[in-house]
Amino acid sequence: MLPVNRKVLTLDEFTIQQLRDVPNATGELSSLLRDIGLAAKRVNVEVNKAGLVDILGDAGSVNIQGEDVKKLDIFANDQFTGVLQHGISCAGIASEELDEYIAFDDPISRNSKYVCLFDPLDGSGNIDVNISIGTIFGVYRRVTEKGQLANQDDFLQPGTQQVAAGYIIYGSSTMMVYATRRGVNGFTLDQSIGEFTLSHPDIKCPDFGNIYSVNHGNFYRYGQGVKEYITACQKKDKSNGGPYTQRYIGSMVADVHRNLIKGGIFMYPGTTDKPKGKLRLLYECNPFAFILAVAGGRATDGHQRILDIKPTELHQRTPMFIGSKGMMDELETYL
Repeated sequence: MLPVNRKVLTLDEFTIQQLRDVPNATGELSSLLRDIGLAAKRVNVEVNKAGLVDILGDAGSVNIQGEDVKKLDIFANDQFTGVLQHGISCAGIASEELDEYIAFDDPISRNSKYVCLFDPLDGSGNIDVNISIGTIFGVYRRVTEKGQLANQDDFLQPGTQQVAAGYIIYGSSTMMVYATRRGVNGFTLDQSIGEFTLSHPDIKCPDFGNIYSVNHGNFYRYGQGVKEYITACQKKDKSNGGPYTQRYIGSMVADVHRNLIKGGIFMYPGTTDKPKGKLRLLYECNPFAFILAVAGGRATDGHQRILDIKPTELHQRTPMFIGSKGMMDELETYL
C-alpha cells in the first residue's frame, strides 16, 4: 500500500481538524469557509480564461459606489451569492456590488448563525491588463434571533465582531488566506487536484518591513501629516532604518497580501476632494484589519482603529492605514 502524505492538508481537512479542537463547535463556520473556497475555485477558472471569452470589459452598468461594473464582477458576485445561499451556514449576504443586503428566506438559512459581507472582485479595474485581483470577505455572527430573517443590524456591526475574515488572490498562483481568532493561514490552489492546500501556516506579519504602498499621484491632495510621512519614507537610508521602497499595484488584495508576508505599510488616505477616502469599511477595510490584527499588525483610519468604527451604512467609506506594527507606530507620530 502506498504511503499517504499527511503533511499537506487540504482546506477541507484543515477546517475539520480545527473543528475537533473547539468544544461544542457546530461546524457551521467551517462549512461556510469551505463554501467560500468552492466559489473562489469557480471564479478562478473564469479569471484564468478571461482573455478568451466575452467576460472582459464593462457590463454597461454602475454599482452603488458609482463605478463602472465589469462583467467578471457580476460573475464573481453571482458565484459567491449562489454558493452561500445554497449552503447551510449563512443567513444572508451583503456585497459591494449590491445596493442592499440579501436575507436568505428559507428554513435552513433562517436558522444559520452567520452573515457574510464581501467584495467579490477587488481591483477589477485591472482585469483587462492581467494584474492580480482578488476577493475579500468578512464573517459575523448574526445579532438577530435564529429563525428570523436577517436584517440590517446583522450587517452593521463593528469589525471587532468578526469571527473570521479572509481574501482570495488570483495571481501567479491562487491563494486563499483566512483568519479566525486562532490564527491566520494561507492555502494555495493545487490545480492538479482542484483543492486549496495549506501552504502558509500560522502567518505572522513582521513588525517592520521596507515597503510603503501609496498612490503618489494624489500626494498634493493628502493631509500635511501624510505628506510628511511619505517624504520621511523617501529619505530613509541605512542610518535610519531604510532604505524604503515604494510598491503600489492599485489592487488592494495584492498590495496588502505582499505587505502581510514581507512586512510593510499600505495607505489609502482621504484627499481634499474625497476626505472619507475611497475604500469600503465593511467589504475591504474591516476584513483586512481583522486579518492583520490576528497576524500582529495594525489598521487605523488615522484617528482610531478600523475595527472599532461603528458602521452606519452598508457602503460607508473610510481612510485606511494598515501594515506592520512598528511602521504603523512610526506613521502615527506624523498623524
